[in-house]
Amino acid sequence: MNLQSTDFELFQIPMQFAQDRAVLDTRWKELQREAHPDKFAAQGVAAQRIAMQWSVRINEAYQRLKDPLRRAGYLCELHGAPIQAEKNTAMPIDFLMQQMQWREALEDAKTVQDLEEIASLSNDSGREQLSKIEQMLDINKDFAAAAQQVRSLMFIERFSSEVDARIDQLGQ
Repeated sequence: MNLQSTDFELFQIPMQFAQDRAVLDTRWKELQREAHPDKFAAQGVAAQRIAMQWSVRINEAYQRLKDPLRRAGYLCELHGAPIQAEKNTAMPIDFLMQQMQWREALEDAKTVQDLEEIASLSNDSGREQLSKIEQMLDINKDFAAAAQQVRSLMFIERFSSEVDARIDQLGQ
């Protein structure tokens, strides 16, 4: 194992967006068993420290690979199209209009049912964005366009979290 390997190399999986979650989970468990610090107890403190570093590296890679949004952003960055969400907030006008409509609907929502309808719309939109991202990354290899879609999905996920918080608030 090499600490400089990409997450995909570390997990020995194809460098693509589409991944099988069961394969990721299985590979994570295998890697954790290989690098578990207890396995190196007889080799001393230095070996255990290195094993701990590996364990942390494996966990970080797993967290990134199992989350579709983080995996997409990572792939974009690996291919020279950084997300830069904090610097690049430009969005297509139709996407911004949709966001404004959702925000107005969220402000006007009075019942859990109203909020669940909004949540359903945003979840559908999120799935649609993920599908577009997969197409752009795995088929078109258009990493710059995928980075734009990742930024859009970040907006949608943030909005969905706000809706969920309101649902929790009204449900109490």
